[in-house]
Amino acid sequence: MTTLPLHFSTEVAKARDAGTPIVALESTIITHGMPYPQNLEVALQVERDVRDAGAVPATIAVLDGRLHIGLDDDQLSTLAQASGVAKLSRADMAVCIASGGTGATTVAATMIAADLAGIAVFATGGIGGVHKGAEDSFDISADLMELAQTPVTVVAAGAKAILDVAKTLEVLETQGVPVITVGQDSFPAFWSASSPLKSPLRMDHPAEIAAAHRTRAALGLPGGQLVANPIPAEAEIPAAEMNPVIAQAQRDAQAHGIVGKGVTPYLLQRIYELTKGASLTANIALVRHNARLGAEIAISLAGNAR
Repeated sequence: MTTLPLHFSTEVAKARDAGTPIVALESTIITHGMPYPQNLEVALQVERDVRDAGAVPATIAVLDGRLHIGLDDDQLSTLAQASGVAKLSRADMAVCIASGGTGATTVAATMIAADLAGIAVFATGGIGGVHKGAEDSFDISADLMELAQTPVTVVAAGAKAILDVAKTLEVLETQGVPVITVGQDSFPAFWSASSPLKSPLRMDHPAEIAAAHRTRAALGLPGGQLVANPIPAEAEIPAAEMNPVIAQAQRDAQAHGIVGKGVTPYLLQRIYELTKGASLTANIALVRHNARLGAEIAISLAGNAR
């Protein structure tokens, strides 16, 4: 059996040797989230946020068939300007690597790579989940099953609000995934800080979340945990404003016959247009917020491990 080589950036390799906390970051936000050069600027800013909080960032991607754990600035710049980059999840990650392709990692693929690299915390924007109409389409993100089997703590601003969030929470409960909202009882709604849905669990401090991660491992339970970190109040778009926009975008997607992997990028782009860019501004704020919390959790895990 061939051992998969992981290619660590110089910064991440030094952090591993020194026992410095590391936070994994996905790469689809770079390739599929926004145009160049804004995508590069945001990627670099999120990495700085992790460093400023006391941890080391590890942006994950497949470049020419090599699974990279951490990218240097030149690699980030190249990826940000690349075209035709595959969007990788559990199903297609191995094929991309085996065929020498280049791909950006979604939540599921980033979790897999982080676990292989021994990284316990991953910060992102929002997870995928159950799409509206899934009772007919069976369109359910692989992110949910990944959370059930891969032992990584994922910090997100909840599930993307374009999804059927109530059904997403039901699937996570069925799969035994802890869903922990930080500092409030309401489950956040991505661009909005709260929703009518009650969070299954609540914790208020990074050290508590780190303790839950360690305890889950000690109990021998598979999978990770979802940490729902509400977008800062000053950056949110209230749900009363967002809900009609999301509904319009979903009607447009249906009218244009958008299905499968094309649904999420279409909806996000349409919402960006309908909000005149406000949705992207909020998205950037919540990703940065999650990166900082991810670093604090990673620091707590490393501190308690010593």
